[in-house]
Amino acid sequence: MYLFVINKKSGNGHGMRTWSKVKSILDSRQIAYHHLLTECPEEAEQRTAEMLHLTEDWKAVGVIGGDGTIHSVLPVLRGSGIPLAVIPAGSGNDTARGFNIPRDTASALEIMLTGRTRSADLISTSGVLTLTAVAIGFDAQVAENVNLSMYKKICNFFRAGRLAYIIGILHTLLTFKPCKLTVHCDGGQTSYPSAWMAAISNVTSYGGGLDICPQADPGDGHLDICIVHGCTRLQLLRLFPTVLLGKHVTLPFVTMLRGKNLIVLFNEERLALGDGENMSTLPFDIHVDPGALQVCVG
Repeated sequence: MYLFVINKKSGNGHGMRTWSKVKSILDSRQIAYHHLLTECPEEAEQRTAEMLHLTEDWKAVGVIGGDGTIHSVLPVLRGSGIPLAVIPAGSGNDTARGFNIPRDTASALEIMLTGRTRSADLISTSGVLTLTAVAIGFDAQVAENVNLSMYKKICNFFRAGRLAYIIGILHTLLTFKPCKLTVHCDGGQTSYPSAWMAAISNVTSYGGGLDICPQADPGDGHLDICIVHGCTRLQLLRLFPTVLLGKHVTLPFVTMLRGKNLIVLFNEERLALGDGENMSTLPFDIHVDPGALQVCVG
C-alpha cells in the first residue's frame, strides 16, 4: 500500500493539480493507495504519523508538495524503513533536485512505484531534522523575504521559482548587516569577524537551485558548510550568479568546510531555516544523522 501526503497550498495550487494527475495514473493502473490532503506542516506530520501506525504494509510515502512539506514528515519517517518518495509540486523543489527526481509528474511517480531506494543522511539541529540544508544569516533572510512576498506567487504561477530567489537577494541586500561568526567543526574552531551567512548542506543546492555546496552527497555521513565572510555588498551581489554554477567555492571570501558535528555562533541574532522552515529559536548545535532515511531514487 502507498500513502500520499498532499499539500493543497503548495505552488499556488500546483499540489492539487499534481495530485489529480497522480490519482488518475494510480486509478488507471488499479494501484492501491491512501491519501491525505493537508494544509500546514503540523497537520501533515500528525496525520502521517497516525496513518503509518495502522497495520498496513506501507511500500512508500509519497509527498506531493515542496521542501517544507517533506520537512514535516521527516520525524515520522526517520528510522522507520518506509521510503520517502518525492513528487515535486513546490517552488524550490531542492529535495527533488538533490535526489535526481524529475519535475514531470508521471516520471516522478514511476520512480516511487519501481521501489528503488538509497540511504540518506539527515541534518539534526537540536533534534529538529532537515533533509536539504540549514541556512543561517543572509540566505535565510532572503528565503524568508521571498516566502512573505507577492513576487513569489507571481513567479510560482509562471513556474519560475529560481527567479523569486534572485529578486529576494536584491530585496534583502538593502538592509542586512554582517556580524562576527564562530564555527566549531569536529573539534576545530574558526572565527570570521564579518560574516554574512553560513549554509550547512546535505545536498548540493538550495533556494530553488542555487548550487551552494557542489560537493555535497546526502549519503556520505558528512555535512558540507559554506561560509561567506569579509566581503562588500557589491561582492556579495556578484557572488550569487556564480552560485548558480557552483563556481563561488574558489572566491577568497568563501570558506568551505566539511564535518559531522558543528556549533555555529553568530554574535547577533540571526534567522535560520531548515528546508525553508523557521528554526530561529534553536541553538545552532548541528550534527549529521547518518543513514536515517530511505529515499526513492531513479
